[in-house]
Amino acid sequence: MKRIAILVCLCTLLCHAGCTSKKEEKEEAEQYTVTNPVKIDTSFTKEYVSQIKSVRNIEIRAQEKGFLQNIYVDEGQFVKAGQVLFRIMPKVYEAELLKAQAEEKSAEIELQNTSLLSEKNVVSKNEQAVAQAKLQAARAEVALAKLHLGFTEIRAPFDGTIDRIPLKLGSLIDEGELLTSLSDNSQMFAYFNVSEPEYLQYQTDQKDRAGTHVNLLLANGEAFKYKGNVEVIESEFNNETGAIAFRARFENPGKLLRNGETGKVQMLVPLKNAIVIPQKSTYEIQDKKYVFIVDKNNKVNAREITITGEIPDLYVVSTGLTESDKILLEGVQKVKENDKIKFEYESPNTVLSHLRLKAE
Repeated sequence: MKRIAILVCLCTLLCHAGCTSKKEEKEEAEQYTVTNPVKIDTSFTKEYVSQIKSVRNIEIRAQEKGFLQNIYVDEGQFVKAGQVLFRIMPKVYEAELLKAQAEEKSAEIELQNTSLLSEKNVVSKNEQAVAQAKLQAARAEVALAKLHLGFTEIRAPFDGTIDRIPLKLGSLIDEGELLTSLSDNSQMFAYFNVSEPEYLQYQTDQKDRAGTHVNLLLANGEAFKYKGNVEVIESEFNNETGAIAFRARFENPGKLLRNGETGKVQMLVPLKNAIVIPQKSTYEIQDKKYVFIVDKNNKVNAREITITGEIPDLYVVSTGLTESDKILLEGVQKVKENDKIKFEYESPNTVLSHLRLKAE
């Protein structure tokens, strides 16, 4: 019985030793590639969420109270400056004009009579002056009545596209009530927010930055065919977001862009002494990027990094790495924390050249 137990223990030890030997052989057989981050001068395209607005977008509101008698346009229609859009029933205002004109005529006759009597010294010059003032007041009432009558006809102040018309014929509308909106879409503004560090870089690196031209990526992922130009930077930073608004102007001859659209402005950002690493050397956990650092004992340790830009096959790293760090280039999905690995070192320049060849 004792001899059987000894034999079982020996078998177990031999099996365990065999397994361990195979495991060690497997680990030694696996060889990885390691490199360093590299510091270079480069540039990358940064995307900013933008809100697209018409160069002119106004609300068309009623200036008089009354019934909506005529609607001469339809929703989405392009109209010219001066074109009649709506008419409010003008009968009341026409009557007020006729009344004012009658009072003007009466004041003219009164002034004529008073002037004749004044020449014959029947009445004083003061009475003639009072009659003259009455005539001026009557003429002012006529001008005001004409103005009110003119307000019953609503015209387009500029060329543009009509938005939704919420009211229908016969609606009783109040003064100031919204009739529709009018958008001039010949050119468009794209507003986007830039962080304070990026704003400072934009302002101080004017010689190095690639001009003020920007591209616009539409909501469907396609690029807008016309380039824009950054022309305005607002005067204040938003205290809550720490960002400042930029405004880019885009030509819109095909009227593809409409007021209220969204998109992404793409701006070329120059970088000096930027730390870059291959994208394939990273992995992601819960929206955070990591790399494996190889220490002096050839063990791998995960380290979180911050990405500020993306270039084809490369990431621009702002925090988490230095040029002297050794990072695992390939096999990030195979190793685990504190694994001891066998590796072959490849210089960053060689790695970059291979990436460029691959991209070509």
